[in-house]
Amino acid sequence: MKVVIVCKSVSHGNTQRVAEAMAGVLDARIVTPDQVRPGELADYDLVGFGSGIYNMNFHRDLRKFVAALPGQQRGRAFVFSSSGFPEPPLRRYAHDLARRIEGKGFEVVDIFGCRGFDTWLPLRVIGGIRKGHPDAADLAAARAFAEKLQARTTSTS
Repeated sequence: MKVVIVCKSVSHGNTQRVAEAMAGVLDARIVTPDQVRPGELADYDLVGFGSGIYNMNFHRDLRKFVAALPGQQRGRAFVFSSSGFPEPPLRRYAHDLARRIEGKGFEVVDIFGCRGFDTWLPLRVIGGIRKGHPDAADLAAARAFAEKLQARTTSTS
């Protein structure tokens, strides 16, 4: 199975560590949105899309990348993120990104999120929240998620 993870990790490297944990299981290549052309994703069996969460949304560069994907592209995908806060019920940003990816012809098979150290402006005053995250348990959960993805995508191929 050929896997690529498109990851935008900016502030503290939280999402990069999550991507690396998943990539270790999936034997995946990790790229930033500017390191791969949208059309190249057709060469992969599984594509991960992830970033940290900024103002209750995925990073602008990742959203622009998804918007630039050619229509009718086929394959399986997953969405992942790290954030200081869980996804709120009234602002389902991970599900929104998944719908946009599905609109480009992918089958989004699952979504993963974990806590990450967050120093967004008002939180910076108190030194941030979720210090030490993603921690060993978070990264173990990311690896377990990747194992489930691998089992699901290879059994249905």
